[in-house]
Amino acid sequence: MKASKVAVIQASPVLFDKKATLAKASQLARDAAAQGAELILFPESYIPAYPRGLHFGSRIGSRSEEGRAQWLRYWEASLDVPGLECAALAHLAKELSCWIVMGVTERAGGSLYCSMLYFSPKGHLVHKHRKLKPTAAERIVWAEGDGKDLHVLKTGFGKAGGLICWENYMPLARAALYAQGVEIYLAPTADQRDSWLQSLGHIAREGRCYVLGANQVMHKSDYPEGFPGLDDLKDDPELVCRGGSVILDPMGDPVVGPVWDREEILIADLDPENVIKARLDFDAAGHYSRPDVFRFGWPGSDN
Repeated sequence: MKASKVAVIQASPVLFDKKATLAKASQLARDAAAQGAELILFPESYIPAYPRGLHFGSRIGSRSEEGRAQWLRYWEASLDVPGLECAALAHLAKELSCWIVMGVTERAGGSLYCSMLYFSPKGHLVHKHRKLKPTAAERIVWAEGDGKDLHVLKTGFGKAGGLICWENYMPLARAALYAQGVEIYLAPTADQRDSWLQSLGHIAREGRCYVLGANQVMHKSDYPEGFPGLDDLKDDPELVCRGGSVILDPMGDPVVGPVWDREEILIADLDPENVIKARLDFDAAGHYSRPDVFRFGWPGSDN
């Protein structure tokens, strides 16, 4: 691992408009790259937006026609992987000579997945991770990943990998990344609670790795006029997601952030020596593990 500069994007998408959101994301990535960022992390389902507050007309035992219309609009706004938007993001990563990690809603057949896409500086989509377990009502919208993509990537400045939102509460999913030596841990989310920051701090201390947490900032006024089912939001506050993006060091202390209530690009320098120094007294996959007592495997691993 060599010294590097990373960026976390905290911003609203152009909700449910993948073309306009891609244009906004491209400008944000250019702004981050102009500040020297070698890896740029976007929030969970940034394209076409995390569907906060929507229920797609679903109740146990029934679905509504308005909910099906809502689903159709969301499906139409989601991405094919690979596809035109992926090609544009790959080209952008090559143009900027940096890694871009983008949260998307991916469509495959008649199903949607919450996915993280990794684009390399050479201009390739090199990895895709699908969320293993959508949370609560998210299960109406997103299908489950199969775990074969729980991989950490070598970036040239460290081993990077991550999990999406509450996947990070799955101890064995985290352990799969620790076992691969993750040094830059990516945690795009839609969780805006103070307790989420406590969880990210725990992960940094447990994994002795840098943790990048990225969330959107969203207002009710960001929702497109005429989108089906917006009455679902009538009792919500104007600020429906307040962000809380942060970059933490391997001891769990903030390097930048958290940032609340506004759009911002968080930039931080990562010192590889901090990872090694933090592992003096704790290495979850090394001297503090007990492989003689505990053993587990995951799809795609050699364990």
